[in-house]
Formats: sequence, structure tokens, C-alpha cells
Amino acid sequence: ARVKYHIIYRHREEYPISVMCAFFAVSRSGYYAFVHRLDRPEKDAALAEVIAQQQERSFRTYGYRRMWLWLKSQNMFRDPKTVLRVMKKYGLLSEIRRRRKWQQMGQQVHRYENLLNRDFHADRPDHKWERTSLTSTPSKVSCICP
Repeated sequence: ARVKYHIIYRHREEYPISVMCAFFAVSRSGYYAFVHRLDRPEKDAALAEVIAQQQERSFRTYGYRRMWLWLKSQNMFRDPKTVLRVMKKYGLLSEIRRRRKWQQMGQQVHRYENLLNRDFHADRPDHKWERTSLTSTPSKVSCICP
């Protein structure tokens, strides 16, 4: 309906308003309410400016909940849904960052040669441990003790 009201407003000098409202199937009262709202300043513009500045500082990482908490810490008390509505309206929602894909086991960077070649028979105790030293194996845990 907003687009229709804009068209009627642009052509208000050329055609009668009641005829255009009937053509676009909108009410005259709705059109005049739209015209009345044109003169009014945007009520959320100041809040949107503050949110935009904070989003710039935080590299667009704040969602509406975190932004609401930040506004509350700045003594700007708004409803969380108001913050969400303003962020949606002005395109200030946070960027969704995708998780990075982890490497599969077959694509590991460190590959080691098969020293045992499935020959697990040892002539003396702890002989096979010596050949496959676990102390030099890189791992994600801090300590591997044999």
C-alpha cells in the first residue's frame, strides 16, 4: 500500500485523489494518514544512528540481544523487540559468520610412514615402542605419555 500511496502523492496535481484511491483500491483516509506521516520525522532515526555506530565499532558482530544489553549499559532503555525492529528496518543486523570446516582424517597434514607394517611380533619387550616413538607425535592434547 505504501507504494500506491507514493504514486497517488506524485500525481495528486494531475488527477483527483478520490479517483486514484478508487483505482488503486486504497482508502482516502489511509492516503491522508500517509501524507500526514510524511511531515513527521522518523522516530527511530536517533536509535538507528547509535546502533549503526556501535555496529561499526564491533565489526557487525552484535546481534539484537547483545545490542540491547549494550544500550542498557549506556542508559538507553528500549524493549529488545524494538531494537530488533530498528536493526531489521535499517539493515543493521549482525553478519552471520559460518563455521570453518575441520579437516577430515584422510586429509591430515602430518603423515607418517608405516614402520611396523602390521608386524606386531617383538623379539624383546618394548622393542616396538622404541621404533614408533609417541613423544615426537604432534597432538592436540598437551601430553602423551607411553
